[in-house]
Amino acid sequence: MAFGVFAAAPALADGYKDCTKIDKASWKPASEAEAKAKEAGYEVRRSKVEGSCYEVYGVKGGKLFELFYSPEDLSLKHTIAK
Repeated sequence: MAFGVFAAAPALADGYKDCTKIDKASWKPASEAEAKAKEAGYEVRRSKVEGSCYEVYGVKGGKLFELFYSPEDLSLKHTIAK
């Protein structure tokens, strides 16, 4: 059983991918996801599209974080500390 939990862990490192079902033509701009991260106190390093999410890489308190925002409403869906 413990092996199953361990085996699932690497999948998380690949990123969170399911944030919205709406068509990409209706997505808000990625720059708005970066702005949300900055408002939350992160120093934004870069961003990219991961599945149906905006993945924003930011630094806060000396630690790197991956923040996953829905391009539909820019809600924060998931955060991973690196």
